[in-house]
Amino acid sequence: METAPAKTLQKRQVLFLAILFLLWEAGSEEIRYSMPEETESGSFVANLAKDLGLRVGELATRGARIHYKGNKQLLQLDITTGNLLLYEKLDREVLCRATDPCILHFQLLLENPVQIIQADLQLTDINDHSPEFLEREMLLKIPESVQTGTVFPLKIAQDFDIGSNTVQNYTISPNSHFHVVTHHRGDGKKYPELVLDKALDREQQPELSLTLTALDGGAPPRSGATTVRIEVVDINDNAPEFLQSVYEVQIPENSPLNSLVVAVSARDLDAGTYGKVAYALFQGDEVTQPFVIDETTGEISLKRALDFEATRFYNVEIAATDGGGLSGKCTVAIEVVDVNDNAPELTMSRLISSIPENSPETVVAVFSVSDPDSGENGKMVSSIHNGLPFFLKPTFKNFYTLVTERPLDREERAEYNITITVTDMGTPRLKTEHNITVLVSDVNDNAPAFTQTSYTLWVRENNSPALHIGSVSATDSDAGANAQVTYSLLPPPDPLLPLASLVSINPDNGHLFALTSLDYEALRAFEFRVGATDRGSPALSSQALVRVLVADANDNAPFVLYPLQNASAPCTELVPRAAEPGYLVTKVVAVDGDAGQNAWLSYQLLKATEPGLFGVWAHNGEVRTARLLSERDAPKQRLVVLVKDNGEPPLSASVTLHVLLVDGFSQPYLPPPEAEAAAAAPADPLTVYLVVALASVSSLFLFSVLVFVAVRLCRRGGAGSAGRCPVPEGHFPGHLVDVSGTGTLSQSYQYEVCLTGGTGTGEFKCLKPILPTFPLQDTVREIKENPTLRNSFLFN
Repeated sequence: METAPAKTLQKRQVLFLAILFLLWEAGSEEIRYSMPEETESGSFVANLAKDLGLRVGELATRGARIHYKGNKQLLQLDITTGNLLLYEKLDREVLCRATDPCILHFQLLLENPVQIIQADLQLTDINDHSPEFLEREMLLKIPESVQTGTVFPLKIAQDFDIGSNTVQNYTISPNSHFHVVTHHRGDGKKYPELVLDKALDREQQPELSLTLTALDGGAPPRSGATTVRIEVVDINDNAPEFLQSVYEVQIPENSPLNSLVVAVSARDLDAGTYGKVAYALFQGDEVTQPFVIDETTGEISLKRALDFEATRFYNVEIAATDGGGLSGKCTVAIEVVDVNDNAPELTMSRLISSIPENSPETVVAVFSVSDPDSGENGKMVSSIHNGLPFFLKPTFKNFYTLVTERPLDREERAEYNITITVTDMGTPRLKTEHNITVLVSDVNDNAPAFTQTSYTLWVRENNSPALHIGSVSATDSDAGANAQVTYSLLPPPDPLLPLASLVSINPDNGHLFALTSLDYEALRAFEFRVGATDRGSPALSSQALVRVLVADANDNAPFVLYPLQNASAPCTELVPRAAEPGYLVTKVVAVDGDAGQNAWLSYQLLKATEPGLFGVWAHNGEVRTARLLSERDAPKQRLVVLVKDNGEPPLSASVTLHVLLVDGFSQPYLPPPEAEAAAAAPADPLTVYLVVALASVSSLFLFSVLVFVAVRLCRRGGAGSAGRCPVPEGHFPGHLVDVSGTGTLSQSYQYEVCLTGGTGTGEFKCLKPILPTFPLQDTVREIKENPTLRNSFLFN
């Protein structure tokens, strides 16, 4: 059962269609042409371009074409001239049957913009059919006692023409007993009646044979004839009479076969054979009539299915004949009642299967709907499913256009399956569905999108050239060439960065390759931007940041800064024999150009003149005495210290220390073994003089510098000077050693060596760090390659 909202919606739809039809009727004009039937195909009908006020070329540019119900082609349009021509010879009787006037409706469809123009072609009748009787012979049995002036009905002739071209008059062959009178029937047709002029005498003439001729009104007229055979019988003075002269009845078109239509009844006052009535269809056209009558009961039943859309009315004449040959006639007017037995029909006139995305309102399809039923059964409502970006727009009578509601997005949906439903208003409702598929073609409206806004790639230094170090990836939601992404390197923000010699990118898949071997100590990290461009028109692109971090490899061995290994004379450390265990002899200072654990340094005593006398602290390289010194210990000690990093595999370096054991710093300086070997050899006198002079000048300069430094340091005074070494009045050599550490050391130290001068023992008064210096990890390479810088860095 339909709900109240549903019924309200139906009423609104019906009202909308009625208003649309009235508006069209008020605002449009139909073009009507007229042409005789049976005109040869290809004949000229009219010039549509001239009648519509259009230029001839406009028909071609606007895609003009003729549309006829059911897409049957009756006319053809020459779009080059604008002439409307007959496609085939038209037969009015075939197309319209008895309908008058015969009007063929067709539409002129124009595109760009869409316009529909209603036009009619009226086929005028020509006299191309002759009257024709269904029977070659009519038999009349007339009693001889019939009075003059008695009328005898005759069967009519059929003529498929209409108007004046149909049957207009009937004549009978000349005779002395009868003449024919022509009468008008209710449906406009004319029928003959035979009138008795002179009494019959069976004994004189038992039978007559007359010729009945039907004439139409054509020019020239056509005719048809049949024979009327009259048998004169004995007296039967009462003819059958029907209770009604006209029976009116309605029958649904879907009535089953053999169903009763109506029962007619006639009575005859005669008795016996003359009073027995037999019923029959008067015309006897069993081929065209879908009805049959029972000759005994007068019941008319259905022998063939009815079709309201083909024939809506039937006039059936029934004759009742008694045994004496007298007959009576009545008419049964049968009206076929329409039932909703025809579903609506949809005729597609124009269809676009693919439309570009982002297009404004676009006409996708043009179609017309029809229903051969009548009344409410022929009213239709067209609709599509909700939720689709399309709507139906009524344009002209039963024509609709399917239009996009908004610009479409292919990335949201690339294909639409649209079902157009046409439903009539009959009971039960019938509907027709038509499915169309609309594809949304791609437009380059989406730029490629990287999977990440930035990428971080690691590569170990000393890599092989052309090494694949990583990939970037971008996707494009478009399709086809619009989704094909090409990758490229963008110019770096730092113009000094030689990006083109460092990395390259595969334009097809975004793989990144290192073009050269990277050095962590030279370049620890760099960044650049990559672009992704699609192949659309115009092309769209996006960017992403790539940061390349170089991982350190253990490719640098430790480098010893102190003691110097390339000096002309080896460095000798002085140790008083009175030194306590743990006395700081010196500190081996080394750096490693690597980073992380590759730069963690450890120290160990590799060789010693007297094992167990000295020890090296593993983490800071400090060389200290391990026990008390004795007189038996050799005054000259040679130590080899191994410096090793924590890399894999570990790298190492060694340094040789010369230690001189003295009783006091006033004891004459003992030359190292190399110096003794050199003194043993005879020296050139000139060389000796030069060395003495140079040594004197150097000693004087060094003494002046030491005095200046000692005075400046001791003048700082106050509490801060309590922890510092006082400078005695005596002048003693001193070393200011700047030791920078990496690896395990957290900061750099500058050591001040103060020697006491009053006791003559030459022992250390203090050894302590006084000033931190800057880290050396970033300047290892410069220090290695520049001896001047290294000496300046170590000795202030």
